[in-house]
Amino acid sequence: MNEEILQNLNERLDSAIERGRVILEDEELQRRLDEIKNRTEDTIRRNPIKSVVLGLAVGFVVSKIFTSED
Repeated sequence: MNEEILQNLNERLDSAIERGRVILEDEELQRRLDEIKNRTEDTIRRNPIKSVVLGLAVGFVVSKIFTSED
């Protein structure tokens, strides 16, 4: 019984790894991600102060979400 469970988990893990590999090797996806990265870098370079303020605000909100008031 335990060997069947382990074999099933191994097969599912292998399948998930292969799907991830296919996604990462997709050239169209890589091109789109590079485009998004370049646009983001350009926006940050054009608006450095706004970018820092936005980063601080997002960090504050995320910390409030994950910090409990127990």
